[in-house]
Amino acid sequence: MPLHLTKVAFGCDSVEYLAERLASRANPWGLTTRYLPKRHEEIGGQGSLFWILKHQLIGRTPIVGFGEAEGGRTAILMEPKLILVAARPKRAHQGWRYLEDADAPKDLGEAGAGLDELPPALMGELAGLGLI
Repeated sequence: MPLHLTKVAFGCDSVEYLAERLASRANPWGLTTRYLPKRHEEIGGQGSLFWILKHQLIGRTPIVGFGEAEGGRTAILMEPKLILVAARPKRAHQGWRYLEDADAPKDLGEAGAGLDELPPALMGELAGLGLI
């Protein structure tokens, strides 16, 4: 069972903006962090980083692996895409936190009938209202 991480989408005010930001990155791109996660072997290549936006888990980005960054930091290497998930409440926190696979929300492609075809902005509004 893969392990995942959660992180606040800092500086993003909408699902659409987060999707655009991720799409503009190189493949793979690295999110730098101070420390290598202790459970990195359970995550790399099979886990995802789940994004928190407006106190909701709204999407995930697949984690490819881990690498070194400048200044002795660690890079979390990810694919530059946002996969929308069934929105679920999640309190904001600093840094990243672990998320067990059993507790992770399902992708909208698996859980909804055509919900993944909605524009990201509309998805964000519906998630904010708690309708999806």
